[in-house]
Amino acid sequence: MVKTIKHFKFTDKTKKLEDGTVLHQIKANKNLPYHNIKRGDVGGWIEKEENLSEKAWVSGDAQVSGDAQVSGDTKVSGNAWVYGNAWLYGNAIVSGKAWIYGNARVSGYARVSGNSIVSGNVWVSGNAWISGNAQVSGNARINTGEYK
Repeated sequence: MVKTIKHFKFTDKTKKLEDGTVLHQIKANKNLPYHNIKRGDVGGWIEKEENLSEKAWVSGDAQVSGDAQVSGDTKVSGNAWVYGNAWLYGNAIVSGKAWIYGNARVSGYARVSGNSIVSGNVWVSGNAWISGNAQVSGNARINTGEYK
C-alpha cells in the first residue's frame, strides 16, 4: 500500500488570535505547480489539518480557521481570512484583505479580493468576481456562468 504524502506540514511557528485560537504556519511538502509553489516554500496560517486539503494553498499572512475548508486548487493569499463554516473549492482565489465566513461558499473560478466581505449563506461561483469594498451577505447567489 502506498502512503499519500500530504502537500503541507506545520512549521514550528504559531500565532494566537484574540479569541484564543492557535494558528500554525504551513510549509509545502511537495511542488504545487498550479500555485507556483515549490517544496519547502513557507505558506500562510491554518488552525488544523482539516482546514486545507487536495492541492489548495494558503500563502502570505492569510489565515484559515474554525471549520472552514479550503480544497481543490483554491488559493487564499495576502491578508485574507477564511473562517467559520466557509468552504472554498474548485479553482477559487481569495486575496487581499477579503473575509469569507459564516456558511459562505466560493467555488469555480470565482475571485474575492480587496476589502470584500462574503458572509452568511452566500454562494459565489462560476467566474464571478467580488472586489473592492464589496459586501455580500444573507442568502445571495452570485454566478456568472459555468466553469470547466
